[in-house]
Amino acid sequence: MTSEPKEDLHRYLQAARDAMLWKLDGLSEYDIRRPMTPTGTNLLGLVKHLASVELGYFGDTFGRPSGESLPWFEDGAEPNADMWATPDESRDDLVSLYRRAWAHADATIDSLSLDAIGHVPWWPEERRDVTLHRILIHMIAETDRHAGHADIVRELIDGMVGLRTDNDNMAPGDATWWESYRSRLERAAREAARS
Repeated sequence: MTSEPKEDLHRYLQAARDAMLWKLDGLSEYDIRRPMTPTGTNLLGLVKHLASVELGYFGDTFGRPSGESLPWFEDGAEPNADMWATPDESRDDLVSLYRRAWAHADATIDSLSLDAIGHVPWWPEERRDVTLHRILIHMIAETDRHAGHADIVRELIDGMVGLRTDNDNMAPGDATWWESYRSRLERAAREAARS
């Protein structure tokens, strides 16, 4: 069996993108925005962040600016402004931005070879010159990392976990089994702490 490296990388990126958006399904405006960790991690903010970085890495890096307005990245913007949604930034607006970022990134991926050279101006000087191959790997890692965050945040909100609606990628078990499993882990942690 043979595979095309660029197609493989693109497929993994798309799977992570899809997982990110799935985490919003069925949740209220409050739940997709509410900060669930001490650092404020929230689902819609993760989507906003990923849309923004895809536009930069697959756009500006390769001389293909998207033309999208990203005021949260402008000089004078407050720190972390790309990691949460203001009340006037709707779910539809940010999901649409993410989908436009995908389309822009996909056009770059389709148009360039894996060895095409780009320049990441916000990286340290010695690492700024990159290939499309490196940026694809970087964005797969970035998107999967945040999809993992989203998985935990979603579980904290309503218990929903996994990769997709049709594949949660979790061990089989009902709520009783999971509670027993969690209790067993808690006992093991306490026992190890006493040792």
